[in-house]
Amino acid sequence: MGLLLLAVITSFAVVLLSTPSVIRVAFLKRLFDEPGEERKLHKRITPTIGGIMIFAGTIFAFALWFPWNHENQEQLQSWVREFQFIVATSLILFFVGIKDDIIGTAPIKKLAAQIIVALMLVLMAEIRIRSLHGLFLVQEIPLWASIFLSLFTIIVITNSFNLIDGVDGLASGVGLIGAICFGVLFYLGGDLMMSILAFALAGSLAAFLVFNFSPAKIFMGDSGSLTIGLFMSILAIRYVEFKPVATAPEWLTYTTNPVVVMALLAYALTDTLRIFIYRAIKGLSPFSADRNHLHHLLVDSGFSHAAAVVSIYVSMCIVIAVAVLTSPLDHTLGFAITGGTVVVFIFIPVLIKRRFVKKNGNQSKTRRLDPMEAA
Repeated sequence: MGLLLLAVITSFAVVLLSTPSVIRVAFLKRLFDEPGEERKLHKRITPTIGGIMIFAGTIFAFALWFPWNHENQEQLQSWVREFQFIVATSLILFFVGIKDDIIGTAPIKKLAAQIIVALMLVLMAEIRIRSLHGLFLVQEIPLWASIFLSLFTIIVITNSFNLIDGVDGLASGVGLIGAICFGVLFYLGGDLMMSILAFALAGSLAAFLVFNFSPAKIFMGDSGSLTIGLFMSILAIRYVEFKPVATAPEWLTYTTNPVVVMALLAYALTDTLRIFIYRAIKGLSPFSADRNHLHHLLVDSGFSHAAAVVSIYVSMCIVIAVAVLTSPLDHTLGFAITGGTVVVFIFIPVLIKRRFVKKNGNQSKTRRLDPMEAA
């Protein structure tokens, strides 16, 4: 427990103390994003290199408080092997992201980097999904399917955090909630290394949220969103394959299934899937920018940035609670119940936007009312 607290405090302090200096440097070197495009929601120039602190704080705390003196040498060797690949792959995506934040990077090049990183993690570090644990009545899966599914999972989760970073505090807050949950679950289950990684990430995101919550003083950029997505994909795959120690709480054994993991990533995954389907129907590139994300719908319906983000936080916590409460059930049934909850939350912003547009459309056809009269 002591190492976890140290990891949180260290990463939190690194990000909290370094961010003001990075903001000043960003303005001096003109490393900021200017408002103007229709899809952009911010109204003032804002630095875009916040991912530097997220990456630095997380990796620094993770390396500093890594359990090098763990008594189980076999377990320690396994952890060290994973540690070296986590650091190496995160460095790759971090530099790809920082290049994009400063001078831009073609989407195909970012995708190529993600594929290379995914291949390293799956084939070299052997961080992959080996079973669906009864979901859709599937247990163990063939090696080729395991490799393909794991590669797909890493690429999708990494991109999902990149795509939802469109409102102040959204990607950082969603990542914070997921990281805290993963950290607690891994700690209770006896995997100290993954718990330290999760809490190091949580500490960095909590401190960054101080500057990133509406009105944001700095954005994380691709260097931050790609880093968060990579760490979350690693935590997700490891938890799907996680076997809690014998002393872990009994209820924890039920939560080590894909449904709970998907619930922890529900907003990022479902919004990404929804927007990809929408763009495919419209004949657009899946990586093209627009204002059709769920957070855009909320903001366009009159929600403030803060209200939209907090609404998403709350809905995410409800989905996680539903997944955990239904985890003792058949996994397919649990998936159906949790998925149904997610679908409800997906349609709420759509309905709110339609009602808002209809209301304002009707008002535009009538005389302009005095604000007090309209109330």
